[in-house]
Amino acid sequence: MGQYFSDTSKNEDCGELESSFTTYFKMTNTESKIITQEIIDSIELHLTKGNIQGANSVIRDALKNIDNIPINIAVTGEFGAGKSSLINALMGVGPEDEGAAEVGVVPTTMRRTPYKHPKIQTLTLWDLPGIGTVNFPPKDYLEKVKFQEYDFFIIVSATRFTKLELDLAKAIRFMKKNYYLVRTKVDRDLDNEKKCNPRTFDREKTLHQIRSMYVNTFSQNNMDAPQIFLVSNMYLSDYDFPVLMDTLIKDLPAQKRHNFMLSLPNITEAAIDRKNKSMQQTVWSEAFKAGLLATVPVVGILRDDVEKLKEKLNHYRVLFGVDDESLEVMAKDSQVPVEQLKKLIKSPYLLETEGETTLGELFLKYLEKFASATGGPLATGLYFRKTFYLQFLFLDTVTEDAKVLLRQI
Repeated sequence: MGQYFSDTSKNEDCGELESSFTTYFKMTNTESKIITQEIIDSIELHLTKGNIQGANSVIRDALKNIDNIPINIAVTGEFGAGKSSLINALMGVGPEDEGAAEVGVVPTTMRRTPYKHPKIQTLTLWDLPGIGTVNFPPKDYLEKVKFQEYDFFIIVSATRFTKLELDLAKAIRFMKKNYYLVRTKVDRDLDNEKKCNPRTFDREKTLHQIRSMYVNTFSQNNMDAPQIFLVSNMYLSDYDFPVLMDTLIKDLPAQKRHNFMLSLPNITEAAIDRKNKSMQQTVWSEAFKAGLLATVPVVGILRDDVEKLKEKLNHYRVLFGVDDESLEVMAKDSQVPVEQLKKLIKSPYLLETEGETTLGELFLKYLEKFASATGGPLATGLYFRKTFYLQFLFLDTVTEDAKVLLRQI
């Protein structure tokens, strides 16, 4: 117990660390990286010079920044367009859930209203009053809603774009902020068109006409059209909602991508995989930071490690929506017993039989799979602490659980 694999020299360890670190982040798509290239270059430079402490410090600060940096999203548009429903969709909550944006038949937004994401506390969605209301005349709108605080604006529309909204779009662009036009309720438009013209109905043609209407409106007002996303707040996996999410992630600064990705609802398997890849980056970074000794015990897991692993597993279950509370909500919505859902997944039972033997077996089983899949860290002599390999196992398990539930519900 307490024995270690590695007996390489400090310089050899640094070389292996630099090589593994560089290789891992080169394999990560640029638009998905949660650490900026500047920070990656700084870490590599420290490792090249054998400055383990310096590399450790840069990684620690980068992870702290990712955890703490705020994300503020402004949602505005005409009354009845579905602003509140879109906010709830982005937060993954229903209209009657605690903390949900109020969905009503009368105007409910007379001031800017913040909604904290239930799982990602650094993410705030702001429901803004429609431009041109009594308290928010066009000339004062951006100043009154504190435009400088937001990372980007989502302008929601369900009919034609008005002159006021065109002016708002122009002002946002002038202030050098990103904005996106989201056309909601397209499912209703398609249903209406199909009822009116059952013989000639063409789904793609109708969607193209809706999009073209907005593009033409911008063109007629001598403005470049923004990216336009056709969505249904009722059926998120259909239409452009997944594309909207991909676009927002890509356009956010690297250090804000991670928490935003984790905030997104599990509407497709691709969205779940994206969360997994983002979480992998944080685990890898933590492992490099904590495992710069390039060693791992052959056997033995400390009691403190067991408790930390429990916390990690529960945290991952919450983020991927497979925790007990999420299962209760899912069971209620789908009208199936929660016990039936629990039988479909594995993560609640990973640590059910506690003790060193069980965790050791998990570790050895996953270590072989991990080495086979990566062909890198173990082959080059870089070893993380045992607890990090188990975190990768937890991540893979909750990811698969989320996919299983998505297919069933």
